[in-house]
Amino acid sequence: MLVGMNRLAETDLSVKLPKKQANERLDAALQRLLRLRLMLGGQIGDKRIGPPLCVVFEGWDASGKGGAIKRLVRPLDPRHVRVAQFAAPTYDEKRHHFLWRFWPVLPGWGGMAVLDRSWYGRVLVERVEGFATEEQWSRAYDEIVEFERTLVAEGMIMVKFWMHVSEEEQLRRFEDRAADPLRVWKLTDEDWRNRDKRPQYELAVEDMLERTDHAAAPWHVIAGDDKRYARVAVVETVCAAVEAELTARGHDLSDPAPGVTYED
Repeated sequence: MLVGMNRLAETDLSVKLPKKQANERLDAALQRLLRLRLMLGGQIGDKRIGPPLCVVFEGWDASGKGGAIKRLVRPLDPRHVRVAQFAAPTYDEKRHHFLWRFWPVLPGWGGMAVLDRSWYGRVLVERVEGFATEEQWSRAYDEIVEFERTLVAEGMIMVKFWMHVSEEEQLRRFEDRAADPLRVWKLTDEDWRNRDKRPQYELAVEDMLERTDHAAAPWHVIAGDDKRYARVAVVETVCAAVEAELTARGHDLSDPAPGVTYED
């Protein structure tokens, strides 16, 4: 494994980006991402179909996952990226191994998928809330690592994010949602209940980060108290991961299509 304990405590949540700088960096990162996505799809560059790209988002309630995903896919053709959201498994899904329900949304070569929550529910909510037995969630760490290694061995680029916010910032966002008639639907009794169990969830998150951080698919803990910083960090991290993999595969990353531009 690549990390030790206390990654949450070691994350500097005070980092911020001024609005002008954040907008400039985000626009530049989205421009990079658009070109990389077209390269992965074999549309520009040497026209080779690139490896599948899977971006996994986990994080606290109100940590900014939705906003980060919205920015990440903003410059992309919606026909060429799949965003999948996962909640509690259905009755039929629970009849299968817990990883079974995720296979259909995984991207193939030239494809891209963004997952709003994922198989990590097994070692987070299912562990804390008792939906899985200790034996089940204990063995899930190794099952998840082998699952991800299998996908990466077949060529997938996997980028995993934990969106981290302080208790104080989370409470502020909860209260903002509660006071906004157009966003109050995003706040549930379960959100408040999960907040009361934050110490148990923090322990589960630290265990997850320690036991499922591996060379094939490392974790990126994103400081999310400042939304502008978090969104920039997410897009830049995805770009860096794709660029590294394409370079390793011998793709030419020099400007393959100078006329391709992203416009917000």
